[in-house]
Amino acid sequence: MAIDAPIRLLTYSTLYPNPEQPRHGVFVEQRLRHLIGSGGAVSRVVAPIPWFPAGRQRRSEVPRVEQRHGIPVTHPRYPILPGIGMAVAPFLLAAATKREVAAQLRSGYDFVAIDAHYFYPDGVAAALIARSLNKPLVVTARGSDVNVISRYLVPRRQIAWAARRCAAIVTVSQALGKAVIALGIPADRVTTLRNGVDLESFRPVDRAATRRRLGFDGPTLLSVGHLAEHKGHQVAVEALAALPGVRLVMAGDGPMEARLRRLARTLGVTDRVRFAGILPQEELLWWYGAADALVLASSREGMPNVVLESLACGTPVLATPVGGVPEIVSEPAAGVLMTGRDAASLVEAYRTLFGSPPDRAATRRHAERFAWQPTTEGQLRIFGALRARAGPG
Repeated sequence: MAIDAPIRLLTYSTLYPNPEQPRHGVFVEQRLRHLIGSGGAVSRVVAPIPWFPAGRQRRSEVPRVEQRHGIPVTHPRYPILPGIGMAVAPFLLAAATKREVAAQLRSGYDFVAIDAHYFYPDGVAAALIARSLNKPLVVTARGSDVNVISRYLVPRRQIAWAARRCAAIVTVSQALGKAVIALGIPADRVTTLRNGVDLESFRPVDRAATRRRLGFDGPTLLSVGHLAEHKGHQVAVEALAALPGVRLVMAGDGPMEARLRRLARTLGVTDRVRFAGILPQEELLWWYGAADALVLASSREGMPNVVLESLACGTPVLATPVGGVPEIVSEPAAGVLMTGRDAASLVEAYRTLFGSPPDRAATRRHAERFAWQPTTEGQLRIFGALRARAGPG
C-alpha cells in the first residue's frame, strides 16, 4: 500500500520566535511543530524581521537563516517607515519578502500552499505573494488582526480582499470565526481549529517543593504576558488592595512596567507584588504550578495560550470573558469568568473561585480536552484537500 509523502508547506508570518525574541509568536511555532511531528506535513518558514531605516533602532542581530527544532527558518528584513500609514504596511512587507518565498520554489521546494498567520499585515502580504506565484493561501486569524485592526476602514478592506483570495481560513476560536464571517466571507470557508497545549511540557508539579524554591508565600496569583494596558495587569494590582494577604507575580515585561510599579506603591501593596521578568518557556510550568490561580484581565484575546498552559498545570483561571476565553473556561474546574474588567469584578471572581476551589486534578483533566491532535488533524484535512485539488506533480 502506497503511503502519501508529507504535504509540503511554506509557513509565512512575522509572528515567529527567533534568538532575540524566543517567545514571540511561540504559538505559531508550537502548532507547526505538532503538525510536522505528525509526519503528515513538512514546512519551511519565512519569518520576516522589521528593519528601521536611518538608524532609528539598533540593527537586529537575528540571523538571516537558522534551524529551530529541525525546521528551516529564514528571516528576511522588511522596512518600517516612520510617518507612513499602516495601509502601506502589507505592500512593503510583500515587496521585501516575495523574493525569499519565490527562492524556495527555485530551490526545488515546490510547496502545496502558503500557510500564513495573522491577517494584517501578514495575511494581506501573503495574499499578494500567493497571487503572484499562483499558489493557494490559507490564513490563520489569531485575534486582534480581526477584532481590532479591521475596525479601521482601509485595513478592513485589505483584510476582506485577502480573505476572499484564501482557499481556506482558520480561526483559533469560534468567536473569531464569527468575526471573520462578518467580513463577508462564506462560512463554509472558515474552520475553527483551537490552539492546543503541550500536555507533556505543561503538567502538574510538586507544589510544595516548587513554592519553596520560588519563594511563594501565602495565596499567590500569577499573570503572564506583555506588560501592556490591554492585558489588564493593572486590574490585578488594584485588586490586591481588597485582598489582604494575597500576592501577585507578574511574568513578562513591557511599556507598562514603570506605571504598574507606581500603582503598587500608591496602593501600598508593593511588598505583595513581584516582577519576575520574561521567563523562558521551559520554566513557565513551575510558576503556573506554584500559583493558586492565573489572572488574565485582557480587553481582547484570540485563544490565549497562557490559559491553556495554566490549566494543564492544574491551576485554575480568573479571566475576562473575551475572545475565545469562554470556550476554554467553560466549567468550574477551569476557573471563574469575571463579570467586568475592573478590580471589584476580579475580587468577586477570586472569592467565588476560592469559596469552593476546584480539585487541581479536575483542572488538569479539563485541559486534556485541548490536546494538539484535533488541531493537527484539521490542518491535514485542509492542506490535504489542497494537494488533492492540485493533482499529481
